[in-house]
Amino acid sequence: MKTLSDQAIGTAHGKIILIGEHSVVYNEPAIALPFPAANVEVRIKAIDGESQIHSSYYDGSLANAPDSLNNLKKIIETICQDFSVSTSGMQIEILSLIPPERGMGSSAAVATALIRALHHYFEQSLSTDLLLHYIEISEKIAHGNPSGLDARITSGTKPVFFVKTKEPETFDLQVSGYLIAADTGLKGQTREAVQDVALLLKKSKRKTKQLLSSLGSLTNQAKQAIERDDISALGTILSKAHQHLSDLNVSNAQLDRLVCTAIKQGALGAKLTGSGRGGCVIALAKTVEQARHIAKELMKNGAVETWVHSLGADKHE
Repeated sequence: MKTLSDQAIGTAHGKIILIGEHSVVYNEPAIALPFPAANVEVRIKAIDGESQIHSSYYDGSLANAPDSLNNLKKIIETICQDFSVSTSGMQIEILSLIPPERGMGSSAAVATALIRALHHYFEQSLSTDLLLHYIEISEKIAHGNPSGLDARITSGTKPVFFVKTKEPETFDLQVSGYLIAADTGLKGQTREAVQDVALLLKKSKRKTKQLLSSLGSLTNQAKQAIERDDISALGTILSKAHQHLSDLNVSNAQLDRLVCTAIKQGALGAKLTGSGRGGCVIALAKTVEQARHIAKELMKNGAVETWVHSLGADKHE
């Protein structure tokens, strides 16, 4: 099979779950947004001999890559097998600006960029369905029981209203306000948190089912608030969702502190985003000035990085 003479490149971006994390695993809806401020680029070029991986978290031969990269190794092996080519002869460079294990879709984004780069390298077309198929292979290794949400968002360009058992619905986000994302600096614990929610469902079935169902209802309300361009209502909904996630034992002291800080500094609402037990929080503000003030105060109270994004109605800031 012919390969490109120069390097092949694949790209992807991160994601922010606005609302619906954890409950989405149990067929409740979730809303997630593309996060282009944090992106991934994978570059592949031909070399002699054994394939090599160069990244910030591992630098060496593909064969000796650590278990933490088993999901990427599986993608490479599967795609090369599907194309009937050797896994040797490639230099794979991974350049990621998405902090890992923060609930921002790092593993899915890296997988997406890698899959795209491999298809460019081998000069093969890649349909959306095939891309999602390969991402799912990776995410099952990385997360055990993935919802599929990260795959959709890191490979797409529009926000998604998502239910696991239904076709995802993309929509335009045009809200008069700003989203602040803040990194706690602590790794989220996706696998542990998902397993613990499943265990909680067995131990306290009625209460846990009510919390998960209520999170689903709040997600539907959030979609309606977005459609009405009612950021105040949306903020209230996000804060309620955080309380439910806290009741599911997936928050922690640092997340709660940043959520409280955002509210005290004038945020319309705030919550953890992603698996919890670390990772990031998000907050809403009406104006860019308020958003920047909240971001500054979050940094003073333990955040290691913040981002401010327009939610679509005002693209001038």
